[in-house]
Amino acid sequence: MNDQSYYETMYILRPDIAEDEVTNHIDKYNKLLKEFGGIILDSQMRGKRRLAYQIAKHREGIYVQLSHQGDGQHIFKIEKAMRLSEDVIRYMTVKQEGPLPTPRSSTKSSTQTEDKENPEIEVESKEKKPLVIADTSASGKDDAETKENAES
Repeated sequence: MNDQSYYETMYILRPDIAEDEVTNHIDKYNKLLKEFGGIILDSQMRGKRRLAYQIAKHREGIYVQLSHQGDGQHIFKIEKAMRLSEDVIRYMTVKQEGPLPTPRSSTKSSTQTEDKENPEIEVESKEKKPLVIADTSASGKDDAETKENAES
């Protein structure tokens, strides 16, 4: 049996630290994770967001998502490092059932270029959808009205 499990750690940094310090923290925890035997699958800074409730007198925080793989022993060590840091205001690690799904490469810029290349295809698909919906709803009303008129 494979003793390597998938984990996702989300941690929130104080909002008042500089951007270069944020990258230093990300690099620090990624490096610690590798030293403790974990394999980093993905590391993303999610940006500054408003917190649901106030934490340590902060209303915002800088979210960082870290996906990793390991035997589980590395989690205690990295969470201890986060607990000791004054810049980390919250952290949480969740065990995943399997590997992360591969992200789809669907961005607005790529869909807009496809729309410009084939404008007729997009127009046709937009025209067909409302007509089908309108036809089914209208026919249902007409049938009900016809039945009512026939009964009376």
